[in-house]
Amino acid sequence: MPAAPADGPRTADDDVRPWTNWARTARATPRRRAAPRDEAELAAHVARAAADGLHVRAVGAGHSFTPAAVTDGLLLDLDRLGAVERVEREGGTTLVTVGAGMRLHRLNEVLAAAGLAMPNLGDIDRQSVAGAISTGTHGTGARLGGLATRVRGVRVVGPDGQVREATASEDTGLFEASRLGLGVTGVLSAVTLEVVPAFLLRAQEEPWPLERVLNGLAAPDDDPDGLVGGNDHVEFYWFPHTRRTLTKRNNRLAPDEEAAELERLRTSGPGAVARARTWLDEELLSNGAFELVNRVATAVPRLTPRLNAVSARALAPRTYVAPSYQVFVTSRRVRFREMEYAVPREHLVDVLTAIDRWLERSGERVPFPVEVRFAAADDVWLSTAHARATAYVAVHQYARLPHERYFDAVEGVVAEVGGRPHWGKLHGLDAARLRELYPRFDDFIAVRDAVDPDGVFANAYTDRVLGAVR
Repeated sequence: MPAAPADGPRTADDDVRPWTNWARTARATPRRRAAPRDEAELAAHVARAAADGLHVRAVGAGHSFTPAAVTDGLLLDLDRLGAVERVEREGGTTLVTVGAGMRLHRLNEVLAAAGLAMPNLGDIDRQSVAGAISTGTHGTGARLGGLATRVRGVRVVGPDGQVREATASEDTGLFEASRLGLGVTGVLSAVTLEVVPAFLLRAQEEPWPLERVLNGLAAPDDDPDGLVGGNDHVEFYWFPHTRRTLTKRNNRLAPDEEAAELERLRTSGPGAVARARTWLDEELLSNGAFELVNRVATAVPRLTPRLNAVSARALAPRTYVAPSYQVFVTSRRVRFREMEYAVPREHLVDVLTAIDRWLERSGERVPFPVEVRFAAADDVWLSTAHARATAYVAVHQYARLPHERYFDAVEGVVAEVGGRPHWGKLHGLDAARLRELYPRFDDFIAVRDAVDPDGVFANAYTDRVLGAVR
């Protein structure tokens, strides 16, 4: 494929507006910014920047808490590369190829219109497809993997502007390193995903005592009566300084029940799902009321335990049925900082117990719940769930409050059990430690060094977590 049209990139080089991410934890003032209209224009921008000695990074919604997208060179906005290229159905498999800049909320809408869906999603849909898979975005479900496990092909623009296609059987190394690789093998221009027929979920949200949750976690993941093994998708929020949680159990309907629910949703109108969404999703955990709770906790930290207890007691059980993507995804308007670690499933209870003890011993006050989710073991080289059944422990702190002491303490707890940090969230690990945690780390680095020997797609963050190009 040609590297660039003869007249070069068509976007001016004087766009040097500063950039910041959603969480306000990373900032950049690139020398150039560009929003290519198609793959050829993207390739031209990359090739020209590399020839000029500039580093290149791509940005989507900026939902990574890390400086993963920061660059002093060329910052690429891929939003205009967001079209559906093709849908392929063969046997029982459906593949959808989309531009890498497509946002997840748009992907969900497009799939739903075609009677399709992603089998699992995270709880935010603002990210681009490329950004979500490149940083290891995941949902929850003990029998399901993260978004990168659904990738079946990629197109990658290299430092010379050439576009390479890679799959599990063709250019395998590039495929493995690009489906979750922080963008260091090149700029993704298109991604092929394996999707499933659209489905409904019954969402059950209930306040549970923490002890009930911990007892439910004691059952093995293959126990159909256990909290994790007995549900398609389960997560819970624990309110620090209390013994209270909110559990969210989302399960697929039986075929005959699904047909009846589809008819009910069709006749009840588009507002039915919105009315069914809980106060937890729309206010307590996400928006107006929760913002107020955090502002009060910031002003008067000693009230935090009482505020958390009141918030937890305010929750009422809710059950509703809706299309899967509408159940998975929630709105998030309260700005916060987040660190998330993947720990071996068998160590989850010990980790939560240690965090609880530290919080009470330290006097630290945290008004944000701790979120816990689950994933199956997978074979993606840099997946946080690589080769082990995984529990995710996400800790948050309100943006107006200091987070460093709390996050450092949690990082010390998870280090004892080989915790792996989410690639797009705050953490303090470097390449030396990450090499110990990932069996295929050096395989990944070998591919990265081969396809980008000059480090065009590197920045300070990737140098820290992956090591500089050798």
